[in-house]
Amino acid sequence: MSGASRPVTYVGLGSNLDSPERQIRTALVELAQAPGVIGVRGSSLYANPPMGPADQPDYVNAVAEVITALEPLALLDLLQSIEAIHGRVRKLERWGPRTLDLDLLVYADQRIDCDRLSVPHPGIAERSFVLLPLYELAPELKIPGLGPVSALLTGVESTELHRLG
Repeated sequence: MSGASRPVTYVGLGSNLDSPERQIRTALVELAQAPGVIGVRGSSLYANPPMGPADQPDYVNAVAEVITALEPLALLDLLQSIEAIHGRVRKLERWGPRTLDLDLLVYADQRIDCDRLSVPHPGIAERSFVLLPLYELAPELKIPGLGPVSALLTGVESTELHRLG
């Protein structure tokens, strides 16, 4: 890839265990320092109730804009390696508590559907904890196949989402 055509991608970050704010901030630094990553810009942090089982701590979520030289699956591998550094253990239980969750939300204007990766991320259009920080970073962003993030944001409930600090 030439320097002029580095894809802009968006990554969702979430944590509800072991100092969630610290987990998110540390992951942003690790992402920015990773080989193949040219730049990272993070949104504000947001607290929200868990999606799924209610018997777990609230989540802290954010979105990062990532300019990268990495192809989609290589970026996914990087995200999963950062999760592992933070003690993420993948279990069969969906939406359970976790130290760190990194999701590749959008990769430039690509639509990807393979065994390991679906982009745009499934469910992105229903999640205020993704759409609000994404809108904060890129209010004009059009999500491939779904439309403008601004229009998607009007269709979700965000009263339980609280910006931190």
